[in-house]
Amino acid sequence: MVATFERTSVRIAVALLLALPFGVSAQAAGEGSVSLPIGTVGPSAALEDLQGNPIDLLNYTRGKPTIIEFWATWCGLCERLQPQIDRIHAQYGTRLNVVAVAVGVAQTVRRVQRHIDEHKTPYPVLWDARGGAVRAYNATTTSIVVMLDAQGRVAYTGVGGDQDLVGAAARLLGS
Repeated sequence: MVATFERTSVRIAVALLLALPFGVSAQAAGEGSVSLPIGTVGPSAALEDLQGNPIDLLNYTRGKPTIIEFWATWCGLCERLQPQIDRIHAQYGTRLNVVAVAVGVAQTVRRVQRHIDEHKTPYPVLWDARGGAVRAYNATTTSIVVMLDAQGRVAYTGVGGDQDLVGAAARLLGS
């Protein structure tokens, strides 16, 4: 019981620490100012699907341009991005992959699954319980979006609810 309480307390503290320093700057941060440098090869990252099966993020990024969103059910900025992500998936879903990485801070797999079911999310949502993808992609907060080109290189990074993801996706695809 004490160990569970301590783990929960640590997760809440980490979530608060991540949210506080990035709250204002995350919204103001522009294209290319977060995560990995443009041109970097997207790294491998060990994740799980929502059933607990191990997954490598690179399985979702091979052969096509890919949009990766670092996301949480409690993230208001992520909620602001959702209409754009949905539009990109509907408009370009055959030409690019969309993947959401649910961070393992202040949420559970059950809560993530409930959110996906309620919002009928049509693309994969992966669970980053141990923070492997967060560390690999230097995703220091939620609402970070990384776009990889067809060769797996970082073509776009951004953070916050005011990103022009539709425009970035169109540029990524040469549309």
